[in-house]
Amino acid sequence: MSYNCFFLNDNNFPRGGSGRLEGKVAIITGGASGIGAATARLFVHQGAKVVICDIQDKLGTSVAQQIGNKQTIIYVHCDVSIEADVKNVVNTTIAKFGKLDIMFSNAGVMGNPFTSIQDIDYNMIKNIFDVNVVGGFFCAKHAARVMIPKKKGVIIFTTSIVSTFYSDLVHIYTTSKNALLGLTKNVGVELAKYGIRVNSVSPYTISTPLMLNAFKVNKEMADKWFTEGGNLKGVLLSVEDVADGVLYLASDESRYASGLNLIIDGGYTTTNVALPEVYKRLFINKTM
Repeated sequence: MSYNCFFLNDNNFPRGGSGRLEGKVAIITGGASGIGAATARLFVHQGAKVVICDIQDKLGTSVAQQIGNKQTIIYVHCDVSIEADVKNVVNTTIAKFGKLDIMFSNAGVMGNPFTSIQDIDYNMIKNIFDVNVVGGFFCAKHAARVMIPKKKGVIIFTTSIVSTFYSDLVHIYTTSKNALLGLTKNVGVELAKYGIRVNSVSPYTISTPLMLNAFKVNKEMADKWFTEGGNLKGVLLSVEDVADGVLYLASDESRYASGLNLIIDGGYTTTNVALPEVYKRLFINKTM
């Protein structure tokens, strides 16, 4: 599968002006595609120096080269479930750019979304939690290590709308994202005394490689599914929309926001359409 469509899929992006992250240095995990790649592109446009990391080395290197030169953005291999890798990325960032202002812990995996609770085993849980939760802990730990002496910094986690609404799918993924929400709030309390803000972003479903690979659908099918199932009509959520939200959390415009879970879902999690839809199916069509 080609991932180019998940990186440069909006000709009008980045939108708006530039300079909102001038002089800042950021790490973006899971930066080779999807939300991570779009955020890397936007951060560089806004004046930041960026280190993107992933386990997809060829793709990550290509994305970094598309965005800018090595004085602006570099790629570093990192499996976030391995603490030594996360430590190395942070140390490489300090060596290359002199500091770390923003840690965007975005890497994640989903697993088989249809696995019943009766069929889940330890290895399934471990594989997802190692990346989504343990990786988040390591990112926060090593970001804090270099941010605390400076008495400033921002840590951002990618959670999901599954941390605010629930279904009979993706049990392990849902639980891992709820864990990240708790991590956001707890670490935000601890690090506030050092002037470090900790927030998360929870997007509605998007046709990223993560989603397409998990649900075994193509982008056209997924876009139709997410558009028809969404609450806000007339717009399809994109990775660029989420990157805009991450930019807000990373910038000084949100300087007093910490412990915040920014939900970008077109109002999806404020609705409950099940009862009205059943009513229409059972009664309206039969009485009209």
